[in-house]
Amino acid sequence: MSTAPRLIASLCAAAFVLAGCGGGGGSPGAGQTSQQPPPSTTPTNPTPPTGGASPEDLNPNLLGEAFSTYWNLCAKPRTGLDTEGKPFPDRQGTLLDELKFLRAWSNQYYLWYNEIPNTYRMADFTNPIDYFNVLKTPALTASGQPKDKYHFTYATEEWEKEQNSGIELGYGVTWKRNSATVPRTWLVAMVEPGSPAAAAGLRRGDMLLRVDGVDFVNGGTADQVNRINAGLFPETAGVAHQFTLQRSGSTFDVSMLGAEVRIDPVKHVQVLDTPAGKVGYLSFETHNQVSEKELVDAFTTLKQAAVSDLVLDMRYNGGGLLYIASELSYMIAGPEQTSGKIFERPQYNDKTPQQPAIPFRNTAYGFSSPNPVRAGTPLPYLGLKRVTVLTTSGTCSASEAVINGLRGADVQVDVIGSTTCGKPYGFTPVPNCGTTYFSIEFKGVNNKGFGDFSDGLAPTCQVADDLSRPLGDRSEGLLAAALTYRETGTCPPASRARQVPMEIVRHPAKEISIYTKPRQ
Repeated sequence: MSTAPRLIASLCAAAFVLAGCGGGGGSPGAGQTSQQPPPSTTPTNPTPPTGGASPEDLNPNLLGEAFSTYWNLCAKPRTGLDTEGKPFPDRQGTLLDELKFLRAWSNQYYLWYNEIPNTYRMADFTNPIDYFNVLKTPALTASGQPKDKYHFTYATEEWEKEQNSGIELGYGVTWKRNSATVPRTWLVAMVEPGSPAAAAGLRRGDMLLRVDGVDFVNGGTADQVNRINAGLFPETAGVAHQFTLQRSGSTFDVSMLGAEVRIDPVKHVQVLDTPAGKVGYLSFETHNQVSEKELVDAFTTLKQAAVSDLVLDMRYNGGGLLYIASELSYMIAGPEQTSGKIFERPQYNDKTPQQPAIPFRNTAYGFSSPNPVRAGTPLPYLGLKRVTVLTTSGTCSASEAVINGLRGADVQVDVIGSTTCGKPYGFTPVPNCGTTYFSIEFKGVNNKGFGDFSDGLAPTCQVADDLSRPLGDRSEGLLAAALTYRETGTCPPASRARQVPMEIVRHPAKEISIYTKPRQ
């Protein structure tokens, strides 16, 4: 058994940010598929070599066990301390050691390990990310789509900052887009309080027109795409970039400095008085370590207010820790609905021993964060048999697991909004030599054995995301529809906005569910 940290994740990789921008490719953001921090790279598929392959290329079983043999052997070992103040585990190795680790690991854990081509030679690769990019099935689905669309990397330092502290480099603004090609329409979906975007006065619904003087809507040359990306996704803090936006037909200019922004995962906790009783509401944006304490505090507040129903707003929640999803589900349903039932069971390839199913956790795991909750703390719960969840196509992975897990425990989940992104697959994010690798390893199923939602979970009522009003406003489209459906059982009439689908702009590593190894 390897000593690798078993962080098992279910993915929901979004389409990359902007693709096919009139010849602009190459940069993360306006020329590629997703908001991707600078240390990560988007590799290209090399042409299969024509020369002879080594025995290990042809038969990866000869490589042996990945973690005990090759893990942390690096061509360029890092020195110093990691984000938790611990020395880096890197040891002096070679590029070949890094490639052998990736091939041995994929051969052992990848869900479709027997479909990885053996026509690539390690000797033909000059960096591990390009090699990792081809270590996946080339098969297509019946509709002609890649069978594996969720294979990516992330700079380990950035990944750890986001997971442990909720910190990311940027402006504190979340964008939605309508298309991967010009003409582009990007609208502000969320603004983090206290962020550079908040200080600049950005609001939901503002439309982006120019970035550092470049026409954002129509700019498609390579130089324009590079300048747009440099402005949208700053590589260093403290550098100013200029933006032109439009609001209610009027344009305005702002300047924002890139900064290390701490994202608050739980917002807008409130109690709504309705003719049918008190309804709790909260918006939940990411299942990270910081969210554990914030969710406990939110549900303590709602329980003390004696709410009889809940609207859980996860319209932009791409996922995170599956234990957080499990705890959240328990806090909604309580012991009566969940006792003796599992939250999710991962299903692996035929080489991997069955792992324990994830229960509905009734105590806190005690994740490390700036404001942690003590491990083993009993969780507050509402004991609901029905809950309303607000969704968009940006509702992914661990968020979908909440819906699927509760339904597996016979809790009625009314979904108001759009079909979710549909990512039932899973993987282990594995760090090696400064890069964290993400490769599919399992599919998650609920207590009833259901996990077939690769096309997403359909809404009970299809309602367009309303960017004209703040989240938590009772007149905002999704929340208003949720309250109406709760009282009348009827959905609002179709809106024209549904004809213009929008998607969240973000890196696929923000659309995951991580299953942390249970404490011993």
